[in-house]
Parts: sequence; C-alpha cells; structure tokens
Amino acid sequence: MQISMYQASVPQFIVMLQNLSEILKKAEHHAIQKKIDPCVLLASRLFPDMFHLIKQVQIATDQVRHGCARLAGVELLKLDDNEASFADLQARIAKTVAFIEKFQPAQIDGQEAREIKFSIGEWKFEFTGQQYLLTWIMPNFYFHLTTAYNLLRHNGIEIGKGDFLGG
Repeated sequence: MQISMYQASVPQFIVMLQNLSEILKKAEHHAIQKKIDPCVLLASRLFPDMFHLIKQVQIATDQVRHGCARLAGVELLKLDDNEASFADLQARIAKTVAFIEKFQPAQIDGQEAREIKFSIGEWKFEFTGQQYLLTWIMPNFYFHLTTAYNLLRHNGIEIGKGDFLGG
C-alpha cells in the first residue's frame, strides 16, 4: 500500500502543531508558576546566532501553510509575524491549523510533479511537488518544531518526548 502526499503531510502537520500548542501551554504555565517573565522564554535562543522561540514557531507554521498552499496551487495565507506573547503564538497555530484543515486530499495528491518556484530574499528555489514536500517542507517544519521544543526544555520546562509526539 502506498501513502499519498496528503496522508504523509496534512494530518501529521495538524497533530504536531496541536502538540506544539500543548507544549507552549506548559511553558506559559511554568512561567506563571515560577514567576518568570514570559518574554524571557519567548526571546530565548539556543545560541546567539539562532532564532528565538517566537521565530521558531513562526517559521514552523509558515512552512506548513505556505507548503500546503503551494502544493495545492492556492493563494498563500500570510501572517504578520508580530507575535509577542504565548497567546499570540497560540492564535498563530490555530490560524495555521484552521487553514490547512481546509485542504482536501485531491488538492495535494497527484501534485508530485507540480513545478514549485519561490524566493526567500535573494535565494531562488525550484522543486517538483514531491521534492518540495520531502526535502523542504517536512525537514524545515520538523527542524523549527524541534528547536522550539529544545528551547523550552533547555529552559527547564518539564516536557518530554511524549509531549513532542503527543503521547
């Protein structure tokens, strides 16, 4: 049995974003309990040249929104990147989940050969649909999701693999 591009992506993105939402709730609760300014966690980085927690969540959500839209050939849902609180990040995740939940399998399945072209700043990218999903969207999504998890774990939030995977 073969797994389709839709089955390999959208349902899993939704689950993982919901898990991220729960992890962020634990982080916010931790900050309140320990009387830590939430901005300390939101601005935390693993290393000075890496993005902070807010940017990690922004990029993770961008990957799936933009990725699904490009695969389906529909307009991208762009967000303002102005989140400054845990509530703002929760709203961003909710908007992303609501957006990708609207995609039907027929919009993404069969798009393996679709030509995907886009630019980020001066960098230009060209993929087939399948390459885009497997070598761009998924690795970038999981990289930023994992980095967000690691930032919080490094800062003492009591989360584990079960939280990341939704166990």
